[in-house]
Amino acid sequence: MPWTAVATAVLFVIGLALSLQTSPADYQQGEAVRIMYIHVPAAWIAMAAYAVMAGASLVALVWRHTLADVAAEVTAPLGAVFTAIALTTGMLWGKPMWGTYWVWDARLTSVLVLFFLYLGAIAIREAHEDRARGGRAAQILALLGVVNLPIIKFSVDWWNTLHQGESIFRASGPTIAASMLWPLGIMALAYTLLFAMLMMLRIRTMIFRQQVRAASARRASTSELHEAAHA
Repeated sequence: MPWTAVATAVLFVIGLALSLQTSPADYQQGEAVRIMYIHVPAAWIAMAAYAVMAGASLVALVWRHTLADVAAEVTAPLGAVFTAIALTTGMLWGKPMWGTYWVWDARLTSVLVLFFLYLGAIAIREAHEDRARGGRAAQILALLGVVNLPIIKFSVDWWNTLHQGESIFRASGPTIAASMLWPLGIMALAYTLLFAMLMMLRIRTMIFRQQVRAASARRASTSELHEAAHA
């Protein structure tokens, strides 16, 4: 945790300095292109977090691994936050580029579906009084929602959309200038470490919370046994 926190802070300072000061404005988009350094890494983590949640859900369903269930549970709200950041910054970027904050574009719509999948996983867990049943229902939803990830990824290739196509992970190489690609890569790494740090923190908090609940239940059971013995 401490090493991850320090690395995250350092990378954010370097990444933001390069993004806002060193990298040039785009010849078409002007200064508005700087939203990219916040938007693109957030979108990357939004998808990566869902993959983590689905993987943890699979492990929890098949092998009944308690820690995997905890990982799936804590990832959902984190993924929802990063997806909300991606949607918000995308809308702010879309206004000067497209003339509107929102269009029912294939990429935008599929990311919105991703956001609702996160909210659905959270809501299903909270709706069940039995935590085990709620967890299994959320895990099944997470696995079913995996089909949305390739739709998000390839939506710009499969349909005509306003959203720009892939410009980084291309067979012919990135189409972004190195002066923009380096800050973007540093910000993506900073976002990744931030997500990892928050996930570890939430897992630790969840484990402590479960330990407290278990200890309280044991004390309550012991107290009842003592009372029954005295009666």
